[in-house]
Amino acid sequence: MAGTVKRPPARQRILDTASELFREHGLRGVGVDRIIDQSGVAKATLYAHFPSKDELAAEYLRRTDDSWRGKLRAAALAAGDDPRQQLVGMFDAVAASYRRHGFHGCPFINAAAESEPGTAAHTVTVEHKQLVREWVHGLAEAAGAPQPHALALQLTLLIDGTLAAGRLEQNEAMPAAAKAAARVLVEQAIPAPH
Repeated sequence: MAGTVKRPPARQRILDTASELFREHGLRGVGVDRIIDQSGVAKATLYAHFPSKDELAAEYLRRTDDSWRGKLRAAALAAGDDPRQQLVGMFDAVAASYRRHGFHGCPFINAAAESEPGTAAHTVTVEHKQLVREWVHGLAEAAGAPQPHALALQLTLLIDGTLAAGRLEQNEAMPAAAKAAARVLVEQAIPAPH
């Protein structure tokens, strides 16, 4: 039929709706009935795709993980070919998050605060933080850091702290200060090539 707009598949509608609601209101602030209502699916359809709210939350976090790690990589690569600059450049992704309308802090830290250890959502959150740290560790090694683990830990804690602070106060001076601190950490940890 001409003029008919094709709706996305039910699974995608559920996940899109849940993602928006979880990002805005948190995992505990959103009930399954609200997701069903706003996504326009039947309860049986939701549970056919996601056996529990915890599984739905975990899938939202997996999707967010893919997106966020992609943004970090893109910001790092935009800083140039030098891994030292990439370690600092990745903080541009943090700054971009602050500028995004509706920024509510780090979705993973928020989810960790709302989920019990052992749940799917909590497990995905822990895995995400480990994957980001491993990636930063790889950049630190490529940059020649004598202690890449220590530098990766410092930089990822700086990212996490800056994103967590954004939940309370969306002050664009915060990511700029974090980037400046990252530059100092990198310069102290990795001697400049001669």
